[in-house]
Amino acid sequence: MSVEPLAASDVITRLRAAGCVFAEDEAELIFATAEGPGQVSSMVERRASGLPLEHVLGWAEFHGLKVAVDPGVFVPRRRTEFLVSRALAAADASRPVVVVDLCCGSGALGAALATALPGAELHAADIEPAAVRCARRNVAAFGGHVYEGDLFDPLPATLRGRIDILTANVPYVPSGEVGLLPPEAREHEPLVALDGGSDGLDVMRRVALAAPDWLAPGGMLLVETSERQVPGALAAMSAGGLTARLSTSEELYAHVVTGVRD
Repeated sequence: MSVEPLAASDVITRLRAAGCVFAEDEAELIFATAEGPGQVSSMVERRASGLPLEHVLGWAEFHGLKVAVDPGVFVPRRRTEFLVSRALAAADASRPVVVVDLCCGSGALGAALATALPGAELHAADIEPAAVRCARRNVAAFGGHVYEGDLFDPLPATLRGRIDILTANVPYVPSGEVGLLPPEAREHEPLVALDGGSDGLDVMRRVALAAPDWLAPGGMLLVETSERQVPGALAAMSAGGLTARLSTSEELYAHVVTGVRD
């Protein structure tokens, strides 16, 4: 049975009624992505029900890339592009580098770094099986490897002391504030990708303490955090024996803490 095509105006009206602030832009993306009227209708209904747009589309734009994002996988945020830019600004592009993306989610950070650093050796890891499956699709073009497990646990021992760029987009929402997140996040993204413990820095501390054993001399760990968590994040880097510094972007309201192994 054929499905009557929806007019763009009808889609926009439906999305607006569901509370989508950027209904016109979302409608344009849905029409560009859908394969036929039936899929347009299905995508509009799923979006109107509260599913994140990226899960509806099956992809997100990140650092100039079209990154696959499956249902149940953390959606890469635009502010995290600042973390990628900080890593690239400090990278030694004169030689192939070893890149590891922990808490990789869709693998967006690793894919963005590998795109800008030809010849990079790319590894990624996540504890969520759905994220691992999704990340493998996104890093396959770079010959990257994705492992399932908790932080450093699943990484091959041969990476110890060799990592030049270690990104860890760890969960940093305090446990008591997860319930305050928008429904799109708290209902459709995995809790393990959001909840950072009592003060939001539990996972980050674990990464910072273990990182020196994995970083190459001069290698760097980069994490994203909130403005109020910056002092704690800097202290965690120092406690791990790393030289810590802060970078901020007013435009993206992003805060990136970098720890360098001397």
